[in-house]
Amino acid sequence: MSAHAQAVILAAGRGTRMKSARAKVLHQAQGVPMLEHVLRSVRALGVDPLTVVVGHQAEAVEAAFAGRGLRFVRQEPQLGTGHAVQMAREIVEAHAERTLLVINGDVPLLRPETLSALLDTHQATGAAATILTVDLDEPGAYGRVLREPDGQVRAIVAARDASDAERQVREINAGIYVFSVPALLPVLSSLRPQNAQGEYYVTDLVGLLRAAGHRVGAVKTADPVEALGVNTLSELAAASRRLGERRVAELMAAGVVIEDPQTTHVGLDVTAEADAVIRPFTILEGRTHLAAGAVVGPFARLTDMQIGPGAQVLDHCLLRESVVEAGAAIGPFAHIRPDSHVAARAKVGNFVELKKTRLGEGAKAPHLSYLGDATIGASANIGAGTITCNYDGQTKSPTQIGEGAFVGSDVTLVAPVTIGEGAYIGAGSVITDDVPAGALALGRGRQVVKPGWAEERARAREKARAAKS
Repeated sequence: MSAHAQAVILAAGRGTRMKSARAKVLHQAQGVPMLEHVLRSVRALGVDPLTVVVGHQAEAVEAAFAGRGLRFVRQEPQLGTGHAVQMAREIVEAHAERTLLVINGDVPLLRPETLSALLDTHQATGAAATILTVDLDEPGAYGRVLREPDGQVRAIVAARDASDAERQVREINAGIYVFSVPALLPVLSSLRPQNAQGEYYVTDLVGLLRAAGHRVGAVKTADPVEALGVNTLSELAAASRRLGERRVAELMAAGVVIEDPQTTHVGLDVTAEADAVIRPFTILEGRTHLAAGAVVGPFARLTDMQIGPGAQVLDHCLLRESVVEAGAAIGPFAHIRPDSHVAARAKVGNFVELKKTRLGEGAKAPHLSYLGDATIGASANIGAGTITCNYDGQTKSPTQIGEGAFVGSDVTLVAPVTIGEGAYIGAGSVITDDVPAGALALGRGRQVVKPGWAEERARAREKARAAKS
């Protein structure tokens, strides 16, 4: 049924209580904007068209979601939720045969299943409108839902306008509506501001539909928190935490070992196979994937990473936009920058940084190295303190290290340079020319030894002190 629905998402508000210059719907929960969460839930239903009403920082919101197949309508000035729906009237009317879902852009916790149940109930009852409601122990400033004895909605009353008896009602309006478009359009035209602020409210459409003799129904969600909007940064943090708890629970249910869910952050697009292990204080972001048997953490952060079967990412590592193949080991204290590739059974040790570098199968860089714009062959050894000098201030140049090559400690490789297969580079060398396969290269100053120098120096100092006295 939902494939025969359209949606209007209200995303024009300033979010005054956020105390932020950023558009409200662009504030992030679990690493993506609040509006993105809403879009995912709505799109899961096959809704089309999907119209977003923007206002405050309209350009920023439109730019953030450009190329997503959305239709944007600008609300200038912002005169309330009802006025926002009026701004989308042309699109809504062009698809009058489709049920209309109206939803706020600040409800990141709302599940597709809840919206589906709302749409299904609306279709089954034939109501002109169906609203989503929740029960709250302390309804506070939320609008109260007043029902007829048969369960139909009679009205939605703002808390400030409610009588003492009406304020005792615990069922409140969640601000999510489904409308039959042919019934909606006439009352949408007659909607007028009924408040001192001069704003048009969607809630007033309920009364207008009832006055026109239409049925208005309601669906109560079992989880009150799910449907409540985010209005403050504190509420945003709470919503983000709940979203994280959901994602962690989903992964554990699928067989992923998460040792300490409370300290683990897993983004919405992160995937992991059964028997992957995520250790405490680990952050997984973007489209990171952990294969079976991979172990990550503790205190690791991975963004858009592919981690192969049985690979290990040890303590205090940062990995971004790269690939780590099966059985490889990273860390501790390693930094893998974008466009790097660590092949199977390779090792990147402590305080090693890779940038746009491929480390071949079984190769190892165990300690204290920077390897940038480099291709390193299988089974090569990179000694402690090795640096590829890939940037001359204007251009970046590559370093090629062949299979089985041995690079000693404290070596500087000045790119562009090629080290052949099986070649050896002596410790402390500065290499500026290519090294043939199987050769030994030394590029360091000649050692000079002066026997007795220390004693002579001590005698000279003593003689100088005696002369002064």
